[in-house]
Amino acid sequence: MRLRGIRRSKNVEVRGGGSRRRSGGKAGGLGVVGVLAVLAIGYFTGMDVTPLLQGGAQTQVQQNGPVSEADARATQFSAQVLATTEDVWAKIFAEQLDRTYSPPQLVVFSNVTQSPCGGASGATGPFYCPADSKAYLDTGFFNLLSERMGAGGDFAAAYVIAHEVAHHVQNELGILPKVNAARQRANKPEANALTVRLELMADCLSGIWAKNVQGLMERGDLQEALNAARKIGDDHLQRQAGRVPQPHTFTHGTSEQRARWFARGFESGAVGQCDTFAARQL
Repeated sequence: MRLRGIRRSKNVEVRGGGSRRRSGGKAGGLGVVGVLAVLAIGYFTGMDVTPLLQGGAQTQVQQNGPVSEADARATQFSAQVLATTEDVWAKIFAEQLDRTYSPPQLVVFSNVTQSPCGGASGATGPFYCPADSKAYLDTGFFNLLSERMGAGGDFAAAYVIAHEVAHHVQNELGILPKVNAARQRANKPEANALTVRLELMADCLSGIWAKNVQGLMERGDLQEALNAARKIGDDHLQRQAGRVPQPHTFTHGTSEQRARWFARGFESGAVGQCDTFAARQL
């Protein structure tokens, strides 16, 4: 993705480096493969898997550590990608929705931080918190996505940032609060099914963003995004964790569904084409 010369968004909040110090126990008795599988599930299902990794051990949080060069690069990249989402959604809101877009803030942190939606760490992964209209991103996410998940490339990372911003778009349009209210009234499988539709819509909206930044895309960027969508499908993640996929537990959709809805947004560029709640078949 060509970001040279692209402005940095001013809606970025950088929080000092932090770390978790653990006393006693070994990552729940997991081997290396097990740890990677648990981390993967945590990142892309929104589950806090910290207790699984700690094996019940107590932890202490240390904040305000030095900012590494890698963290600084990740912060600059995130600020530039966020700027592209601001430009795209301001345009889309005006042209397709006859509305004014209010962008979210992006909190970039290292290892641990707090949000109104709960604690954030490398185990929870990127997420959007509607309570403060902020997206949260651990700088270590980029390495996990590339080295551990097999979804390398800067556009793959940009796609996930765009996905979290898409949840803000849903919040701006009043979709997120309605779905959250419906989930609270539903049983667990029904709530999961609603969440899947919400997540696939965010993938489709991410595709709209990608269509509108084609001038910044390099050869292979689209495939990077589609590969990332497949790598973070619920069925793929459950297989990676050594489990037989259980559709009633899915919260984000299958690999095929995630890639297809992203492609739908990319090909159409129309918000109206992203209404997963009106779709008979996902």
